[in-house]
Amino acid sequence: MAQLKLQDIIKTYTVGGEAIAAVRSVSLQIEKGDFLSIVGHSGSGKTTLLSMIGGITTPSSGTIQFEDRNLASMGSDGLSEYRCEKIGFMFQFASLLPMLTVKENLLLPAAFMPDRGAGDALHLEKKAAELLRMVGLIDKINAYPAHLSGGQQRRVAIARAFMNNPALILADEPTGDLDEKTEQAMMDFFKTMNQAEATTFVMVTHNTDLAKQAQRQLRMHQGTLREQ
Repeated sequence: MAQLKLQDIIKTYTVGGEAIAAVRSVSLQIEKGDFLSIVGHSGSGKTTLLSMIGGITTPSSGTIQFEDRNLASMGSDGLSEYRCEKIGFMFQFASLLPMLTVKENLLLPAAFMPDRGAGDALHLEKKAAELLRMVGLIDKINAYPAHLSGGQQRRVAIARAFMNNPALILADEPTGDLDEKTEQAMMDFFKTMNQAEATTFVMVTHNTDLAKQAQRQLRMHQGTLREQ
């Protein structure tokens, strides 16, 4: 059974009375532990597709199933649980909360999980520290976002996506503001998490060199998706 199954997904928007198709009849099956990259020009529908998989946007038609559950049947509370417990998001912008330290930003996703005891809180703090070590920022654990460079903020956001042990990472240009060396280091980190934890990755990127490192490469063009 596929971990994620998209069947005939269509998303249309109405702009000035005209229907604009952002995603056109996309069907896709993803197995647990797959690592997919999606490339395509701006406006081709990549981000819209990720937002539908993540339960943020609702398809105009078609079905999305994750672990044999139809997202359309989950309801608002069910989708919130799905996003919190199953999905790790990496958005195009780091989106760190400026009033929280780096550690507190990492711990934030866990605050929305079911109640945890003191032992769990200690475990989460250790996990946050380990993730920061893996992205090379353990020395910034008590710093505030304003004291970090843009690339450092990006790496904090990358680490944060793994805090709740997600089954699926949805990464939208996750390395867009990193230098070449750090970009490759983060890609190596992704591959480590993919292999060690069997975490599934769907990564949108304009970097064709990074895209080629994924197990499966797809291209999106004018709302349609195909294997490379």
